[in-house]
Amino acid sequence: MNDFYRAAIAASRQARELLLNPRDDSLYAKNGFTGAGGDLSSGLDLALERIFAEALSAFGRIESEESGVIGEGEETLILDPLDGSANALSRFPYYGVSVARLNGEGILTEAFVANLANGDLFCIDEAGEPFQGSLLHEGWRRPAPAPHPEIGLFEKAYAQPGIVAALDKAGLKFRAPGAVALSLAYARSVNYFLFVGPFRIYDFAAGLALCRGMEIEVEEKYVIVAREREVLETIRGIVQKETGA
Repeated sequence: MNDFYRAAIAASRQARELLLNPRDDSLYAKNGFTGAGGDLSSGLDLALERIFAEALSAFGRIESEESGVIGEGEETLILDPLDGSANALSRFPYYGVSVARLNGEGILTEAFVANLANGDLFCIDEAGEPFQGSLLHEGWRRPAPAPHPEIGLFEKAYAQPGIVAALDKAGLKFRAPGAVALSLAYARSVNYFLFVGPFRIYDFAAGLALCRGMEIEVEEKYVIVAREREVLETIRGIVQKETGA
């Protein structure tokens, strides 16, 4: 475990404490500030951004979904300080943080995603292989996928009723939990991950790195990650038919 991951873990513990024990209800308000990602920022978004910016600024120039560029440096950190903001604001326990670190040549060297609700941690080692740990105890292990997963994760499913109906007809069950990077981190534990629509680097930079070795297809209008090629091809056919992609 290197200094970057240790700093990210320490910041995640601080952020989790704030989320579980917020100082006051003003953190849940939107203040009219539109973040770099295009969404209105809440007090929680900005509070977590400050925590991670302070902890990680020594490791490079930060490109945050909230405030845009923070600091300077040869290396770049792609930061979403609160992945699943709407969930956190609703106190629905599926939200986290994602950070991808790129060297001066734009090559990803570290990827970190933490579930700030239950403490799950995900990162990659120097060879790009995924590891899983916890904010609640020490130790790391290789992710242990469910042997026979029954669901996939379809982020932003609410905007794609045609695809929803087609997946149901094909017997491809899913859930839409509402935190893209976090759902990518859990992709090994489910049957598939699907996202349809315009996507932002903040949501995918770290999460996709955690899916190494899986079946992955990234196109302009969709992203599919699956454990089996056959499942990916079935979903691709559905998405292309419904969207004309």
